[in-house]
Amino acid sequence: MTTPRVANLLQDIRQLNEERFTLVQALRQLVLNQDPVVTEEVKYGGLLFSAGKPFCGVFAYAKHVSLEFGDGASLPDEYKVLEGEGKLRRHIKLSTMDDVAQKQVAHYLALALRAVEVKAIGG
Repeated sequence: MTTPRVANLLQDIRQLNEERFTLVQALRQLVLNQDPVVTEEVKYGGLLFSAGKPFCGVFAYAKHVSLEFGDGASLPDEYKVLEGEGKLRRHIKLSTMDDVAQKQVAHYLALALRAVEVKAIGG
């Protein structure tokens, strides 16, 4: 169920750019469909998704949408699409709906969710 804060953020994104809104909505659905326990909240100017612990976020920018992984440096980057050089965080920049499939977003979402679940059970 979409909270009023999430709905307001989505409306703001839609007013700024319909393409970004469509991309955010597609990513949102992919993330929420990963597991029934996944929740979303507005945080840091975007949508933060958790499954007990945060595992990713979706942020709309002027020219792209970013799928952020707070612990992304620990994810295997089989398709070489993760960007960033920090100690922990990685992200995937998306500009079009085609990028969602081409950059294997569902694969990385599953990895990030699995990593959070493993940490939660002490693995």
